[in-house]
Amino acid sequence: MSGGLCMKGTAALVLEGGGMRGLYTAGVLDVFLEQRIEFPYCVGVSAGACNMVSYISGQHGRNRHVNIGYINDKRYLSWRNWFLHGSIFGMDMLFDIIPNQLAPFDHAAFSKYRGKAMVGTTDCLTGEPVFFEEHDISGRNGFLHLQASSSLPLLARPVKVDGRVLMDGGVSAPIPVEKAMRDGYRKVVVVLTQPKGYQKSPSSTMGVLQLLYGRRYKGLVDAMARRHLVYNQELSLLDRLEAEGAAFIIRPSQSLQVGRLEKDRNKLETLYQLGMDDANGRLEALKNFLQGE
Repeated sequence: MSGGLCMKGTAALVLEGGGMRGLYTAGVLDVFLEQRIEFPYCVGVSAGACNMVSYISGQHGRNRHVNIGYINDKRYLSWRNWFLHGSIFGMDMLFDIIPNQLAPFDHAAFSKYRGKAMVGTTDCLTGEPVFFEEHDISGRNGFLHLQASSSLPLLARPVKVDGRVLMDGGVSAPIPVEKAMRDGYRKVVVVLTQPKGYQKSPSSTMGVLQLLYGRRYKGLVDAMARRHLVYNQELSLLDRLEAEGAAFIIRPSQSLQVGRLEKDRNKLETLYQLGMDDANGRLEALKNFLQGE
């Protein structure tokens, strides 16, 4: 699809994060592009937000190329980055070198989108979710909200934006369906990166989080402590909305052992293909859901 997306229908698209598990979302969104399935409102956090912007710009295959093509490049993902720059993901690589040189992001197409594109972050001081509407992400600092949303606690540095100190949007609003509903959308299409039956457990790193962030960013620590509760509550909400016909959920149809920091290209390719297969397998049901608006 060229020229970016146009607004169609009244359902919102909601995208979970999940680090490298976002390759599943990339596969789903490429099918949406092939089928010209478009939304007037998109909201994502972390990897979901990064996948979202290439979907809106209509760049089929870009998310796959970026996330698999450079996975063995130490500038992309390595402990070397963490020791040298404080982030395991190379932020300069992800948000400058790749979009501006190696796999150019289509800023012109993105800017033509007439819907709302929302990126979720977490305020480190309050622990509350903060969402930014993206109209134009061109320029050297154009990806700052995406960088903040993708900055994982312990694995990246906080990002300062407009006087706020921000990190991973998946901490405070891991599945931002309530944001879409607050913004007026009665129906949602949700792409998850964990299979049905998954429940999040309490963080095993609370001691380290308290040690590193407790004094300066108590809100972030508190949000991490309740993250599993929020996530599981959001899953319960989705179950209810799905039963009421207000939510259409696409999630991995099988459990694949793919971690947040996965670097095995075969596993990542398999996950991407699973996203495509699952989306193609549910196309008719999805179109019926959207047509029933």
